[in-house]
Amino acid sequence: MIPYGKQIIDEDDIEAVVNVLRSDYLTQGPEVPKFENAVSQYCNVSYGVAFNSATSALHAACHALGVGLGDIVWTTPITFVASANCARYCGATVDFVDIDPTSYNISPEKMAKKLEEAAYINRLPKVVIPVHFTGHPADMKAIHELSKKYGFSIIEDASHAIGASYQNSKVGSCKYSDITIFSFHPVKIITTGEGGLALTNSNDMTEKMRSFRSHGITRDVALLGDKGQGAWYYEQQSLGYNYRMTELQAALGSSQLKKLDHWIDLRHKVAQKYDESLAALPLVLPIHSSDSISSLHLYVVQVDGKKTSLTRRQVFDQMRALGVGVNVHYIPVHLQPDYRRLGFSNGDYPASELYYSQAISLPMYANLSDSSQCKVIESLSVILK
Repeated sequence: MIPYGKQIIDEDDIEAVVNVLRSDYLTQGPEVPKFENAVSQYCNVSYGVAFNSATSALHAACHALGVGLGDIVWTTPITFVASANCARYCGATVDFVDIDPTSYNISPEKMAKKLEEAAYINRLPKVVIPVHFTGHPADMKAIHELSKKYGFSIIEDASHAIGASYQNSKVGSCKYSDITIFSFHPVKIITTGEGGLALTNSNDMTEKMRSFRSHGITRDVALLGDKGQGAWYYEQQSLGYNYRMTELQAALGSSQLKKLDHWIDLRHKVAQKYDESLAALPLVLPIHSSDSISSLHLYVVQVDGKKTSLTRRQVFDQMRALGVGVNVHYIPVHLQPDYRRLGFSNGDYPASELYYSQAISLPMYANLSDSSQCKVIESLSVILK
């Protein structure tokens, strides 16, 4: 079975992890800040805060922006559930903005209309979480302009998008947002096993997220309420969680980061071959924008119902039967049973639901072999012709 995605681990990565195992620190040592600084420098942003998952980082970002009971957070239906759940962890209400049918990202035009209606009834969001779906950057400049008009904060869920660029700036620079989140799950572009990282240009939000990931505890003498105690002394100054990244994860991440740009180049070569080889089939292929460079975490096609009688399910099942591990990203969040219980239903976000009914993720990773990619293309050709 050819998987839709997988990690790449080489001897340098293994050596980096083994060196940590032989060191004095498995947690809370030098490797985590080293990784945080490396990613921050790569993205040209002031601060990085590492977490044990991107979900934890999203939760901490909401906390740092003061999301709480009675607040409203908007995101896109086409994402993993964590993009929405993070607001609910803080007691907020979640709502959605439908996608643009060509980019599959949250639609600024639909957002503008929804914001106008929300302002009229005094139900504006406190935070909006755009998702750079598949690694293709959302229209952050347009979203940022709306934030200035309507007063909401922005968390970029860039779980798919480390290494991507938008208007000549790396995703993660926070040029048009308050906080950006990366994911390092094994199917992502680089991995720490599990792990995530929050980036920001705000020292205040950095300190809030660092405290939040470590039980709300500080040992920093400058921050202690009682400065007269001994070197053992610490204070829990707020309620936090154990969301820390380990030294092992960070060392792996630092090693992987060195290969990021090369791996993205390889992903673009895979995508180019798909673009050329699949153009004549009854599929809707991904778009490429002139003002951005996708990190190509995923390569998603849609089965074009106007050009073939086959359904997505039929194509999916036949591809799996032929040994091609296609997948679907994602079931719209608002259609999950837990969200239906909150009042969401079919028909709420038609562009997202249409996309979902047709979408298939093809195998996409940097070391996808030519023979494996040819098998993917040939299998699709046989099924669709």
